Amino acid sequence: MAMAATVKVVLGSFAFAVFWVLAVFPAVPFLPVGRTAGSLLGAMMMVLFRVLTPDQAYAAIDLPILGLLFGTMVVSVYLERADMFKYLGKLLSWKSRGGKDLLCRVCVISAISSALFTNDTCCVVLTEFVLKIARQNNLPPQPFLLALASSANIGSSATPIGNPQNLVIAVQSKISFGKFLTGILPAMLVGIVVNTAILLGMFWNLLSIEKDEEVVSVGEVVAEEDMNSHRFSPATMSHLTSLNSQEWSSALDGIVPSPPMHGGLVHVETLRNRVIASESDMQASNAANAESTRHSNASWDGVGTPQRKEEGATTNRYGRSVMSSSQISGPNQSSDEKEGLIERWKRLLWKTCVYLITIGMLVALLMGLNMSWTAITAALALMVLDFKDARPSLEKVSYSLLIFFCGMFITVDGFNKTGIPSALWDFMEPHAQIDRVSSVSVLALVILVLSNVASNVPTVLLLGARVAASAAAISPVEETKAWLILAWVSTVAGNLSLLGSAANLIVCEQARRAQFYGYTLSFWGHLRFGFPSTLIVTVVGLFLIRG
Repeated sequence: MAMAATVKVVLGSFAFAVFWVLAVFPAVPFLPVGRTAGSLLGAMMMVLFRVLTPDQAYAAIDLPILGLLFGTMVVSVYLERADMFKYLGKLLSWKSRGGKDLLCRVCVISAISSALFTNDTCCVVLTEFVLKIARQNNLPPQPFLLALASSANIGSSATPIGNPQNLVIAVQSKISFGKFLTGILPAMLVGIVVNTAILLGMFWNLLSIEKDEEVVSVGEVVAEEDMNSHRFSPATMSHLTSLNSQEWSSALDGIVPSPPMHGGLVHVETLRNRVIASESDMQASNAANAESTRHSNASWDGVGTPQRKEEGATTNRYGRSVMSSSQISGPNQSSDEKEGLIERWKRLLWKTCVYLITIGMLVALLMGLNMSWTAITAALALMVLDFKDARPSLEKVSYSLLIFFCGMFITVDGFNKTGIPSALWDFMEPHAQIDRVSSVSVLALVILVLSNVASNVPTVLLLGARVAASAAAISPVEETKAWLILAWVSTVAGNLSLLGSAANLIVCEQARRAQFYGYTLSFWGHLRFGFPSTLIVTVVGLFLIRG
């Protein structure tokens, strides 16, 4: 593709630069508007600068990708309501045999769940589980947080629904779900093993420390139910059960004790003494009345009317017959138990249907049906099954992410119109052919660098069609392999640094904001593990990917 006019190249590059800065650094001091607004700003500038016409901008939005992303998010919301992620959390601590065993479990569960429910969702709902379990076992949080984030990224590479860049690749390449899975699954499995081995090697001494006697402090005593019940919102990527520091401070400020605190305690003791005295009087009176009514089956009221004493009734201090609590609440209690049992069975049936619909969606994807409409159909089936207003569940969908994708499609398409990406690829293409080991290494290095500089989804949008066209000139098999290599490297590249993927940032932010188990994962602490892990896992996986 020839270079566009100089004015269009300059203005288009400027608009893309604005988008890139706000996408990578969403809180820059001079324009802290965030990623979504930055994406729309870049798209608007492409149209205002006439790099794209309005019709071209609308045409650049890939609706199948948005449909697939929306459908998978809705399914994840209903799976969360069906306690899927609570069960995953329980698997982490079930019969754990120490720190090393727990680390391996985190890696495996994170990889599997991210492949089925996207890596971002996995990190949102499992981060606080991991922190709590590490603290309860008196283990350092860092290796487990690194295991969660890195395994989520590696595991998400195996399926088209594992992460956003795979969604783009699956739709653009038209590779079936089954072919995508079988092509990358061996690399993913070996990658998880290698990544786990690196984590064990780096933190072996820390994980080998015997568990000391648990130290229980105020704020760290968490009930098991609270430990295993989380509610999350993908739209905000935060637990609804936790508060940030400002909200927590406001909540504490709202609890103002009454000034006469000690007087209040004395008053409580006085009331307690009065209650005890009253109970003593009642017991004495009942003992006196019992002697006089021992041989009588009837009791008299204050007027003198005889009444038959009911079986099981007691006599109060005035001689009146009083029904026992079991006689009063028995029928109601039985009815409540029946209603509770019916509700539990309804809940169990509903959860089973949610899991069956999700499995049906995965089977349909494996059969090669249209991925976007399959996900939307599963989402609608879950809404109908719920048989209530779907608005609360739909409100948990991250619409800001969908809008971000719309702006990104327009911005990247405008940057492609400038001719700069084509010119750069023309320079790299002779050195990045898919049929030679050295060329594959160069291609992987280019993808790795761009994924950390420009983020992985824009990298896929910029390079995908060009890499595939170059490989298609060799053979159709090589074209498929080129797409899979792009998916593998762009996904694993997210483990290089803390800013490499959204999953890393989610884990870091969730860990920092955890209510009782807060922990800050530093940039250099992540890089010390991420750099060698990314290089080794990427290279190992390249030898296992098949077209």
